[in-house]
Amino acid sequence: MNVFLWILQGFLAAMFLMAGVLKSAQPKEKLAPRMPWVEDFSTGTVRLIGVVELLAALGLVLPGVTGIAPVLTPLAATGLAVTMVLAALTHARRKEYSGIATNAVILILAAVVAWGRFGPYPR
Repeated sequence: MNVFLWILQGFLAAMFLMAGVLKSAQPKEKLAPRMPWVEDFSTGTVRLIGVVELLAALGLVLPGVTGIAPVLTPLAATGLAVTMVLAALTHARRKEYSGIATNAVILILAAVVAWGRFGPYPR
């Protein structure tokens, strides 16, 4: 199970690292064709979401690799789960139902990591 959790952590970290870089470095106008929800938020908010995703990606992997503050890993996973709930609410408000399905899958993966690292398989 530990290997499975590491695979999930790596997958989530890679995904949120890429998404975080895009949202924190690209102008909002360039993101809008692929992420229409950015139209509902200010540039600062979109960048903040990107930075949060970057920090969470680092928090999923670095504490386990370095052995420093390993409690940050399940906290990062919990934060990503909350982020996915908020993202799903945004997609629901905009009637973007395929986005909700994606958010639900990522939410479940993040919740599994949080459960495993808080519970029976701490690092």
